[in-house]
Formats: sequence, structure tokens, C-alpha cells
Amino acid sequence: QVQLVESGGGLVQARGSLRLSCAASGRTLSSYAMGWFRQAPGGKEREFVAAISRSASTYYADSVKGRFTISRDNAKNTVYLQMSSLKPEDTAVYYCAADAARRLRVETRPHEYDYWGQGTQVTVSS
Repeated sequence: QVQLVESGGGLVQARGSLRLSCAASGRTLSSYAMGWFRQAPGGKEREFVAAISRSASTYYADSVKGRFTISRDNAKNTVYLQMSSLKPEDTAVYYCAADAARRLRVETRPHEYDYWGQGTQVTVSS
């Protein structure tokens, strides 16, 4: 079992940048594909943001492509989400998640992930 802790959220102006971190403990992150998801206020569903496979292949939601970058540092047991050109609609609680299954490609559906962090708030002001 792996425990995940996100950090790096905060308040930022539109067009600004933030880097989120997801630190793992309990097991090495190299055993998992990793994803970032977000949930906006108002009862919206949790949505896929980005994912990175064990071999560091990446996949992005269309809404963040070209603005966000996911990366992993297995030596530090940490996954990152670099967010640039932020927009007010990026405001949400951001979660990292670990997928233990062996798949041909990364998974974008939240229910397929096995472990979740507690989330970190990102607020983008206009």
C-alpha cells in the first residue's frame, strides 16, 4: 500500500504558475502509473488532468494540454504537476492518485485508481 500527500497548492493570479508535488510513502512510486485529477467547487465530478506511466509516457486532458506538465522522480518518490498559464476555470482541489494495474496505456477514469491523496486547493483569481 502507498500513501500519497499533495502539496504546492495556493492562490495565484490568472496567467500565473504553480507546481504541485505528490510525495509517496509506504512503497516506491516506480510500481505505479500516476495521475492528477481535480474537482471544481459546486458538486462537479472529479475530472482527469494528466497521467504518467511507469515508463514516463504522459497523457493530458485537452483542457490543460500545452499548459500543464506531469513528471515523476522515482528517486525522490515524487510526482509533479507543473501548471502554467493558469485560468480561473482551473480552480479546483487537485488530487494525485496511483494505479497499481499493469496496462497498455494510462488510465483516465478515476475509479480505476487504487490510492488517493487528500488533495490540495488551487485557486486562480481573474
